[in-house]
Amino acid sequence: MTPKSLNPVSRHVTTRRRLPHWKKVGAIYWIAFRLIDAIPVEKHRALHVERHLWLKRHPEPWTDTEWKEYNRRFEEKIEYWLDAGMGCRILARVDARNAVKKCVLRFDWDRLCIHAAVIMPTHVHLLLEPLGGHELSRILQGIKGASAREINKFTGATGSVWLDESYDHIVRSEEQY
Repeated sequence: MTPKSLNPVSRHVTTRRRLPHWKKVGAIYWIAFRLIDAIPVEKHRALHVERHLWLKRHPEPWTDTEWKEYNRRFEEKIEYWLDAGMGCRILARVDARNAVKKCVLRFDWDRLCIHAAVIMPTHVHLLLEPLGGHELSRILQGIKGASAREINKFTGATGSVWLDESYDHIVRSEEQY
């Protein structure tokens, strides 16, 4: 199977908040979003400073070697911290996992196609394809908003559950898929 998003001719648009977000019609996205307390603030701040300094020394476009170094220094460190299971770990609870699962699958084959999903104790990974002109940002806003309301309802908590910004990456090759 060759996903449509691997079509190199198709155009994309890039937006940015703290992270870059590429938009491409027909794309399949690798997405990760995490609980608000999954990485301690002091670790996140230190990594942000280190990343800012690294980016100043390595302007884009990057070589393959620079991409690998960036991933090793920053992306892999975040994954390590997420997998370490810091914070409240609410998604280790069956009821919380089920709430997230229900919200992820609610519009499967209507607004989106879920190619794969994993719910970890502190974060969620999705391989997701928006359908019918639905925007990824709106889809994630819906999933995260609805699941946060459900989680807060049965925990009796209020406030934010998820970090506001998600990581997304367009799947660009069969190997990445």
